[in-house]
Amino acid sequence: MTTAEKLIWQIDLYHQAVNAGIFDHRDIELLEGELIKMSPEGTPHAGAIRDLARFLTFQLGNRAEVSDGHPVTLSETSEPEPDIAIVQPLGKVYRDHHPYPENIFWLIEFSNSSLEQDLGQKQRIYAMAEISEYWVVNLRQQQVHVYRQPQEGEYQISEVVRDGSLTPEAFPDVQVDLRELF
Repeated sequence: MTTAEKLIWQIDLYHQAVNAGIFDHRDIELLEGELIKMSPEGTPHAGAIRDLARFLTFQLGNRAEVSDGHPVTLSETSEPEPDIAIVQPLGKVYRDHHPYPENIFWLIEFSNSSLEQDLGQKQRIYAMAEISEYWVVNLRQQQVHVYRQPQEGEYQISEVVRDGSLTPEAFPDVQVDLRELF
């Protein structure tokens, strides 16, 4: 199929299909207008997400909401479902819409089989949406790829952290010990 023949999904049509139940029992997300099948979560993957979400919820209290596995609306053609999204605590506002870029403090993806996509397409989408911080927890190599300071669709700071702890820029009082992620 050529690019001219490809159907690009817009967020409103995608939401209509979701609400109609068309994608029930299918793990998909909308990335750059395409429906992308999400990789199934293995036990270590799911456990790591639960552990970090619980830790961050405790550390952040009422300063932020920790949303695990729920969509964020980034553009008219991208609504990914990051493993963890740390967002503004807007309560019932999220019944009307998913968090927008301006509501997001930082995003975290745990990667095993989805590493290429998380470091490639998703990293680019998050930078274009100006998500200020993005972490990719590489479960295979036990390291974290940290992206910060998006500018003109690219992160200006990119580093790989293998040991010690990480502190998110939005919450400098929170330290995440990397040993707890793996």
